[in-house]
Amino acid sequence: MCGIFGLVGQPHNQLTIKKMQKLVRLLFKLSESRGKEAAGLAILSKKSVEIIKQAASASTLIHSTAYQEFWQTYNPEIFQALIGHARLVTNGSMFFNDNNQPVVKDQAILVHNGIVVNDQSLWQQFPELHRQSEVDTEIIAALINKFLNTENSLPLAIKKTFSLIKGMTSIAGFFNNQNNFYLATNNGSLYLLPAKNKKFFIFASEKHILEKVANHRNYQHFFSIGQIIHLSTNELWLIDLANLENKFLDFKNQNITNWPIEKVTLRPINKKDTAPIFPPSEKDSEISSNFITEINAHYEQIKPQIDSLKRCTKCILPETMPLIEFDEHGVCNYCRHYQPLKIKGEEQLKQLVSSYRKNNGDPDCVMTFSGGRDSSYGLHYVKKKLGLNPVAYSYDWGMITDLARRNQSRMCGQLGVEHILISANIKKKRDNIKKNVLAWLKKPNLGTVPLFMAGDKQYFYYANKISKQIKAPLIVICTNLLEKTYFKTAFCGARIDFNSKKPYALSPYNQLKLIWFYFKNFITNPSYINSSLLDTLGAFISYYFISHKHLNIYQYLPWDENEISETLINQYDWETAPDTSTTWRIGDGTAAFYNYIYYTMAGFTENDTFRSNQIREGVLTREEALKITRAENQPRWPAFRWYCDTIGIDWLMALEKINSAPKLY
Repeated sequence: MCGIFGLVGQPHNQLTIKKMQKLVRLLFKLSESRGKEAAGLAILSKKSVEIIKQAASASTLIHSTAYQEFWQTYNPEIFQALIGHARLVTNGSMFFNDNNQPVVKDQAILVHNGIVVNDQSLWQQFPELHRQSEVDTEIIAALINKFLNTENSLPLAIKKTFSLIKGMTSIAGFFNNQNNFYLATNNGSLYLLPAKNKKFFIFASEKHILEKVANHRNYQHFFSIGQIIHLSTNELWLIDLANLENKFLDFKNQNITNWPIEKVTLRPINKKDTAPIFPPSEKDSEISSNFITEINAHYEQIKPQIDSLKRCTKCILPETMPLIEFDEHGVCNYCRHYQPLKIKGEEQLKQLVSSYRKNNGDPDCVMTFSGGRDSSYGLHYVKKKLGLNPVAYSYDWGMITDLARRNQSRMCGQLGVEHILISANIKKKRDNIKKNVLAWLKKPNLGTVPLFMAGDKQYFYYANKISKQIKAPLIVICTNLLEKTYFKTAFCGARIDFNSKKPYALSPYNQLKLIWFYFKNFITNPSYINSSLLDTLGAFISYYFISHKHLNIYQYLPWDENEISETLINQYDWETAPDTSTTWRIGDGTAAFYNYIYYTMAGFTENDTFRSNQIREGVLTREEALKITRAENQPRWPAFRWYCDTIGIDWLMALEKINSAPKLY
């Protein structure tokens, strides 16, 4: 999720003020890949706590006048600790600065990476604690303060806090009335690097960040890469800022009450807010039932026409499916050419991964992790069944929903899995989507719909990059083999390769057809020629041209929808969406929008192609598939509106344009 970093101890004998500022700037910039929507910094000295935070990226903050003025308060002789945060916004608007980090709650000042998924229930459980913001991090600080007052033990306060919170959580913090500093994590997303002289320490959310610092020409003589320490799952690091005495503790299993608390004079907290502060948006998050009835009118009008479409007598694909052909028995060519999946088996999978297994605690593999059902179950399987030590990796391009992020936090927190998140420039990505959606609405075309999703394809590139960074050559993906959506490229005139084993495999002929199709549409609709072009080109290259030497676990395991859903919901309290019965695509903020387009204009969605493949595999009957897709293809209005609000377009205008677009039936 977010990036946290910092420096603790007594660096003044080795780091000049200028080098100190450059080191913090380097840590800030390297942590920015984990969140670009807000940034903040807090410095603890023997006299005060100075805080600056802004609703902008770290790159923007560190070049601001306010940031330069902030550093004028830095006094190396009395410096004790520094914590920083690069935020990926989840709970709470970034424009209300109390939601940004570092978070201040009474005497506690801390930064947090992860999501507390049960923060609402904890506020209700402890009504004596008063909430001041929307951010989930506040409950962590409130609970630490509470237990610190009752137990007079910082390790015990942290232990009790972590026993109550659910979700992936890594924190770093200090107090304005103590000389104690702490790091704590329940999933191992924290790394610590002591200086060679043992007088100061730096920390960050990823090992790679500390490696970059240690290799930097300005800091090579201060640090050694070989000294990087990985905080394990449920590990706490404590340091006494007065004498630099420090220790590591297992806060889940050890008796950890014996760390003295030495109170000092209360230091004033000086906050420099550089962001505009205004209340969060008052837009309705819900739609009234009467209004839903009204906007459902078009859906109810076209539904009988769609239901009456000629469909394959074996699967449920309609006559509007591109390149579909029916034989004299009414069976489509998709069914006639279908090759049943050949699952390789669990034993072969175990043999394959055994060669990648490490016994020294280092990561065995990189898991691509969207937070959706297939990757969530994959993470469970790789950790619990295969016994590997994975690092989960997510690429957040601005369309991962908060529901998916909460599920990511649930899974990584409970499994104790380190999570590396690469955050794109979300504001820019969403602006690119907006431009392409507005261009599409001017001239609707089913072939150009995938442009809305082009921004996420760079996740292949970053998966390869992280694999090299953490020296784990095994990259595990969890792509359901039944999810092939031929129609997305077929609407562009591409031939159907029924023998293709991978969704991103496209023949050179079809690649040229795709390029020619988009070239023609860009010429006839110049609105597509906008700032998103380079991003779209990068997506095309990442999807079709770079190496995809990944291990897909569903080539070895039969995909069982009931087992997957029951495992996630029962064992991990995995969250489902309130506006649909399906568990597929609920973490993808784009799905409700583009599936409504496909259903309205073509009379089917990717649900129809997926369920048709299940029929061919013999796991669903045709009658069951028809019943399921009738429910799954119903419009998801809250998710539709979320998408439009998030990219900044009028959702009613978009709905009107889609409804009036030419149809294939």
